[in-house]
Amino acid sequence: MTALPRVVIGLSAVVVAAGARGPEVLLTQTNGATGLPFGSFDPIGHRTFELAVREFVTAQTGFALGYVEQLYTFGDRGREAPAVDMQDGARVVSVSYLALAGDISDGHERAGIWGDWYRYFPWEDHQSDLGQRAAAMLIPALLSWCHDEATRDRIASAFGLSGAPWQESRVLERYELLYEAGLVAEAGRDRYDTTSATCSNSPPGLPLSGEPMVSDHRRILATAIGRLRAKILYRPIIFDLAPTVFTLSALQDLVQQVCGVRLHKQNFRRTLENSGLVVATGAMLQETGGRPAKLFTRSHASFAFGAPGLSLPLLRR
Repeated sequence: MTALPRVVIGLSAVVVAAGARGPEVLLTQTNGATGLPFGSFDPIGHRTFELAVREFVTAQTGFALGYVEQLYTFGDRGREAPAVDMQDGARVVSVSYLALAGDISDGHERAGIWGDWYRYFPWEDHQSDLGQRAAAMLIPALLSWCHDEATRDRIASAFGLSGAPWQESRVLERYELLYEAGLVAEAGRDRYDTTSATCSNSPPGLPLSGEPMVSDHRRILATAIGRLRAKILYRPIIFDLAPTVFTLSALQDLVQQVCGVRLHKQNFRRTLENSGLVVATGAMLQETGGRPAKLFTRSHASFAFGAPGLSLPLLRR
């Protein structure tokens, strides 16, 4: 009788916080390589997946998780922890979680290593010069690789080409296309090309194709970014990243940083104030070099079940 392959359940956590320069993720270092906090599920020692995630994130980083939700389950052969680590042919099923750590831009000390998530997805930041240069390099490379009309349509739809709208939440689809085309370092690694950090199709300028991560962690991070961007539209989840008190300009900046797009200032304020999600505190922020700005906080209505998210009135160029 043939023995069944061993199955390992891996757990990973994408912990997101709002830093002074944009969204940051909690990272770990394994033999010099960057990854997300991760560990194996112990069916005897761990009562639930979520408790296991909370336990090993704290053990690895010293950081205690707050809000947590299950993200996705991955099990693709060849994209798990590097094959050399699985000598017995075990299959790895990776269960990922998304956690929000609030605002860390005020200088409060925090444990672990934190990094800007656009280091791994520069093309997702439409506000920065780096993001625009990354898109300008990668999209022609994708179209050059494209081998049929169906794939060309996928590229146009995912990257907002040929009149298709740019959809902030389709982060995973864009990353997967770049992976299929061999334009990110993980593609060469997973195809057992261990001679270089990038695969043969990767154009020069690795920072423009994003920094690689261990295992399939960049794919997991892409899934988390897409999930968070999508949830902003239908749930007031942005307040879990914002400080307790904020100006409307600061809240708009935070939404823009997370979604990687520029918003129309007046339309954003109008829709936000009409939503009932924020209330004025009566206090003012004395900004240097400008008029004092009203301070707001989230309303009681924003905590209610079924409270709406935020619309994203894009600034048209």
